[in-house]
Amino acid sequence: MEKNKVIITAALTGAVTPKEINEYIPMTPQEIADDAYACWKAGAAVVHLHMRDDKGIGTMDQERFAETIRLIKKHEDCNVVINCTTSGDNSASDEERVAHVKALKPEMASFDAGSFNWMPFGVFKNEPKFLEKLAKTLQETGVKPEIEVFDTGMLGVTDYYLKKGMLTAPTHFQFVLGVKGGMEATIENLLFLLRKIPEGSTWSAFGIGAGHMPILYATIALGGHVRVGLEDNVYLAKGVKATNVQLVERAVAAVKTYGKEVADPDEAREILGLKRR
Repeated sequence: MEKNKVIITAALTGAVTPKEINEYIPMTPQEIADDAYACWKAGAAVVHLHMRDDKGIGTMDQERFAETIRLIKKHEDCNVVINCTTSGDNSASDEERVAHVKALKPEMASFDAGSFNWMPFGVFKNEPKFLEKLAKTLQETGVKPEIEVFDTGMLGVTDYYLKKGMLTAPTHFQFVLGVKGGMEATIENLLFLLRKIPEGSTWSAFGIGAGHMPILYATIALGGHVRVGLEDNVYLAKGVKATNVQLVERAVAAVKTYGKEVADPDEAREILGLKRR
């Protein structure tokens, strides 16, 4: 089953892009939850959650995570896998970045495996002391880390923590391509990363902006899973603003056109080795 099933993750909002660029970007817990439910109905097995404050800026506010998850689970028919960010506010303390994981115990949470200059905004900070705290929290709560890789050095960081026993194989990687300061969104770079991950790993990938479609199609062809959503790409075509649901629907169509099947949430849990909460 696993080789023919593709997990679609919907990354709904991110921490940066304002509504002025695309009015369909969800900001409030209700808007994010509504999009999560709609994307699940459209075919997403996983939703990746960031939170925004009242000004639309990324926040690690535990109560906003809790309210959004409550609103998603209010739909008794919805069994979508919830994946929470741990990097939605660069000014948050290490404790603030893991508090919602401790309290809410989502099935998955991001583990951004290193720091780099996210141009032109500043340093995307994931220092060793934070990563060790995060790894310990994930182990204690039983939350599956999604290891986000923006550049090749992050594979070395991941290997370091695997050898230390702070991360546990098999690991799940999310390749983030096209961020300025990270690896460009090219198929060559995707192939390079894929050759370097430990045997038995699961993996997903996406390209930012213009890199979205080449990486989407290449990932499906190479046997990976895919991530789409307004966190990463706000256009359906040049000048045409997208919705989260439209991006999921296009990914579903691409998976089916290739001759593969879209994984439902419970199939995604089996592939990723999750235990449903």
